[in-house]
Amino acid sequence: MSEILTLRNFIDGEFVDAKDGRTLPVVDPTTGEVYASSPLSGAADVDAAMAAAAAAFPVWRDSTPSTRQKLLLKIADAVEARAEELVEAECRDTGKPRAVTRTEEIVPMVDQLRFFAGAARLLEGKAAGEYAEGLTSIIRREPIGVCAQVAPWNYPMMTAVWKFAPAVAAGNTVVLKPSDTTPASTVLLAGIIGGVLKELDLPAGVLNVVCGDRTTGQLMVEHPVPAMAAITGSVRAGIQVAESAAKDVKRVHLELGGKAPVVVFDDADIEQAVEGITTAGFFNAGQDCTAATRILVHESIHDEFVAALAKAAADVKTGGIDEEDVLFGPLNNVNQLAQVSGFVDRLPSHAKVEAGGHRVGETGYFYAPTVVSGLEQDDEIIQNEVFGPVITVQSFSDEDQAVEWANGVDYALASSVWTKDHARAMRMSKRLDFGCVWINTHMILVAEMPHGGYKKSGYGKDLSAYGFEDYTRIKHVMTSL
Repeated sequence: MSEILTLRNFIDGEFVDAKDGRTLPVVDPTTGEVYASSPLSGAADVDAAMAAAAAAFPVWRDSTPSTRQKLLLKIADAVEARAEELVEAECRDTGKPRAVTRTEEIVPMVDQLRFFAGAARLLEGKAAGEYAEGLTSIIRREPIGVCAQVAPWNYPMMTAVWKFAPAVAAGNTVVLKPSDTTPASTVLLAGIIGGVLKELDLPAGVLNVVCGDRTTGQLMVEHPVPAMAAITGSVRAGIQVAESAAKDVKRVHLELGGKAPVVVFDDADIEQAVEGITTAGFFNAGQDCTAATRILVHESIHDEFVAALAKAAADVKTGGIDEEDVLFGPLNNVNQLAQVSGFVDRLPSHAKVEAGGHRVGETGYFYAPTVVSGLEQDDEIIQNEVFGPVITVQSFSDEDQAVEWANGVDYALASSVWTKDHARAMRMSKRLDFGCVWINTHMILVAEMPHGGYKKSGYGKDLSAYGFEDYTRIKHVMTSL
């Protein structure tokens, strides 16, 4: 057996073990075997991280936007320089294909860091003016304080950037917890950032990383120091964070689950739609809150579309980190494998598995790309998030029914419409109750545009100037003339 890798917390610029020495096993999802251990942080570790962030905050709060920009640009350069190390850590924790991770995560991460570096110098607000006679009003945008942040296991490395970059750009300090199943890339990233902070002679406590489980995250959210709690995770986790934060009226930023409808009209280019949906539905094993996994297709092209989609799914390859032509790797953990398998095993009798529907191999957590047709609106697999490589298909008769069914779930994060009719596309973009509507594409994200939803998908935005502003507070200053 190879030697077990030991991961450590990163607090106030130093790598440290949990104070009581407790650890958690970290499993390689391609083999199902433990390959590392990480700290199981408790109250004393959270206290130490919060104290470091709180001590760093006054200095960082008063830093100039150009200083914050310089830090983030230097971090972007360092991430680019150490890309292969980050890819290795990410792939070992998640089982993602190495080539895909390099192009689809490292490249956007660097771009996002540079975007928020620019955003640090472009805070906007209402112009100063005399809104009452003899009095001048100005608006100040200020950092909120220490931010407690919790990242998920589906995109641990990139989501860490989504979390800390806007917070730090706005002048906040951060205590970040990665998922207990995927801590490695975040710990490595913390060390890289710590090196840049030291190089620039900036406070070490600007970013701290605390590893642990759900209880660790709860300790962070309930801690008296943070002024804001931000999480990307499940609806259940988001509700728990909101409840905990409410006890001392912390600000909350929630990016939760999704159940993206993909509405395909009878005039759509079927070949283009199938190609786009296959990639957007199966990418990262469907472990994406915006994944194109709930297809609503017009009844006149239903059979043709399902046949083409099933054939495309059968051609999609899942496999190990370095296998060629692999779109996605394993599910992240054994519990997720059980969840995805359970949805398929419990399908109602009227459903039909058109492709896949089974585990792949005897080791690791691989699941075949799956297509299920014949489903009804109230079916469990339509209403609940599977978070796996499973695409469902329903048949609709007209635009009104498509809208009703698309909106008829508890989630409201992302959606897409496939049609050649511009007027219909515009109508649908207005009627669909989702934070994002893509037209003739799906799951494309850019740093300049916001990512976030409504309903049980949470509130607050990641990416964009809106995501940056979420980490600021607004103060009115009025002076007598």
